Amino acid sequence: MEPNAVRDSWTNRAGEYSPRYYAHYGPNETSERIREALTAHLDRDAAVLELGCGSGRHLDHLAAHGFDDLSGVDINADAFDAMRETYPDLAADGTFHCGAIEDLVGEFEDGAFDAVYSVETLQHLHPDVEWVFEEIARITDELLVTAEIEEPAGEAEAADPDVNYVDDETPLYYRDWGEVFTSLGLIEVDVVRGDRDTARTFRVTD
Repeated sequence: MEPNAVRDSWTNRAGEYSPRYYAHYGPNETSERIREALTAHLDRDAAVLELGCGSGRHLDHLAAHGFDDLSGVDINADAFDAMRETYPDLAADGTFHCGAIEDLVGEFEDGAFDAVYSVETLQHLHPDVEWVFEEIARITDELLVTAEIEEPAGEAEAADPDVNYVDDETPLYYRDWGEVFTSLGLIEVDVVRGDRDTARTFRVTD
């Protein structure tokens, strides 16, 4: 699948796995893991960016626990309409950017955010844009958290060990995020393996 086709599949997604789909479910255990990771290392006034924020269910969970400098990036414009409907305070108080991660991260300064995190988002980036991982490390000042699916499991097991497909058409690329970000100079300080994804916490070295 070409990079533009991958981006288009998320730009226009409605129904299952869309921003409104996740808004319906609200915060979950992954939201709690993200909050716990940030709380363990940062103060509540930390500047936090979510990559692939959708309608904002994870960010709203952070806001409910005292984090107040929140930003998000999402490729689907409908995500922000859903956010205004479901989490109006977050939509009003946060800072949000609509576009592909690879088109936006270059606009942020070095260490622009105390913490950056992603939830089942980086796994969908096409191999042709893997250069963006270095950019993510660049804009992270202290803490990076990834909660991504790293390998096939159960009935979802794929014929190709490196990629699977959402709805049989949208690719999900399996990567070892520990290796990805430690190779860029970050230090992995925690790993929590869930039934679906693996949450990894990285610290930025001085």
